[in-house]
Amino acid sequence: MTANGESFTIPRTYKAVEYDKPGTISTKVVERQTPEPRTGEVLVRLTHSGVCHSDAAIMQNLWKGFQPTQPGHIGGHEGVGIVHKMGPGTEMSSIQVGNRVGIKWVASMCGSCPACIEGLESRCANGKKSGYTGPGTFQQYLTSPANYVTPIPDGLDSADAAPMLCAGITVYTGLKKTNAQPGQWVVITGAGGGLGHIATQLGSHGMALRIIGVDHGSKKDLVLESGAEAFVDITQFDDTSIVEEVKRITGGRGARAAVACTGNNRAYAQALAMLGLNGTLVCVGVPEGDAVLIPGSDPRSIIFRGLNITYTSVGNRRDAIEVLDFAKRGVVKSHSRVEKMEDLTKVFEEMSQGKLQGRVVLDLE
Repeated sequence: MTANGESFTIPRTYKAVEYDKPGTISTKVVERQTPEPRTGEVLVRLTHSGVCHSDAAIMQNLWKGFQPTQPGHIGGHEGVGIVHKMGPGTEMSSIQVGNRVGIKWVASMCGSCPACIEGLESRCANGKKSGYTGPGTFQQYLTSPANYVTPIPDGLDSADAAPMLCAGITVYTGLKKTNAQPGQWVVITGAGGGLGHIATQLGSHGMALRIIGVDHGSKKDLVLESGAEAFVDITQFDDTSIVEEVKRITGGRGARAAVACTGNNRAYAQALAMLGLNGTLVCVGVPEGDAVLIPGSDPRSIIFRGLNITYTSVGNRRDAIEVLDFAKRGVVKSHSRVEKMEDLTKVFEEMSQGKLQGRVVLDLE
């Protein structure tokens, strides 16, 4: 109960969507017992959850080196909901019952390991990852540390906020790592995807970058509507000519940076070749199956052209607050559609077939 007397009725059971046959595309709606928040935690009644390509990869065990997903696991890591109960030890928290909050990929961190001390929250040795090492957001109730949930700003719709909690944070961090200045060319590969179209908006509208969107021709309209100055259709070029097309657009110089939002090995090689002198490639998309470190690249070319290769997985709490503020101000808005939780299998099937444009958000009501 908050200071103004607000309280919520909490049911004994709730609905969740679990991965019932890991290794395949299959989900099932089940009933689960509502958890009690432990010391330092809050109980959140989730209303929306974004669906990320990472969720599909974890469900199907497509990422080598990741622990196998077990039957009954609940995925999801872009959750938005309302705090319904405070656990013990949260009396001094700035979060209260009734607050709207977000739950991200990084669900918690210890704050004291070497990674945390260096500000690398996503590399915390003792932290939990929503929908991977801990329960995810494809469910109606979830507990989370009170000091790690992200406040959702007033005026931002919950369905619009959800994709910002992973896709938005990730590409925002990636764009900052390019060190590109206003007016410089930046290539976004997979520009019509869930991450790519948000990166295109943030880069063009929020950072004054000149964006070249690279994707399948069916996504051209979305990419251009998102703010790309130029679009390159991957179906119209081979590996050499697609690089030449980017160089033509940039006046022969090549791009200042490329943000690889797709985990395709071929796309990575093309993106590296599209860079001009002192260019930066930001690795975002995680390849499935066997991955090759920038296939076709020549270390001599990297050295002589002064290229930089860096990465982003997700950002920190500050990045989350900043990208949500962009969304609140209308600088960025996810091109998404809302589906019921019962339709998650269908959504994953569309995703695997490459038919999905933008993002899908689950309505968990």
